[in-house]
Amino acid sequence: MKHKTKKDRRLRGSKTHGWGSMKKHRGAGNRGGRGKAGTGKRADTKKPTIINLFGNDYFGKTGFTSKMRKIVRSINVCEVQDRVEKGILTNTINLKEIGYNKLLGKGNVSGKLNITVESASVRAIEKIKKAGGNVELLIPNKEK
Repeated sequence: MKHKTKKDRRLRGSKTHGWGSMKKHRGAGNRGGRGKAGTGKRADTKKPTIINLFGNDYFGKTGFTSKMRKIVRSINVCEVQDRVEKGILTNTINLKEIGYNKLLGKGNVSGKLNITVESASVRAIEKIKKAGGNVELLIPNKEK
């Protein structure tokens, strides 16, 4: 297989390597800086234009998101009860399969519910056990 020779081999000895004057094609100063640099040069005359084009969020820091953050999708006991009464769910429920990973204790429970979930609040567990049901935790509860 034939290899194409690199352009810089051809340009050895040419001083500017095809970029014209020595002033051209230097560093980032040639293009007004890197990234957002230079957007406010010359007494901030460019800033109003940039704000009109891109909005107020263009300038400034935007913080960070933790890689360790776990997204909690929670559901209340009253919502589970409503879905059971409407016939959407049965009395034996695996909340992880539905897309929830935490059970919260808002509302009342009237019937027996057997729920499997990653984590649950102490109040939610009490309400379900009081109604004669059971909560099985996939991750041991730390809220006691």
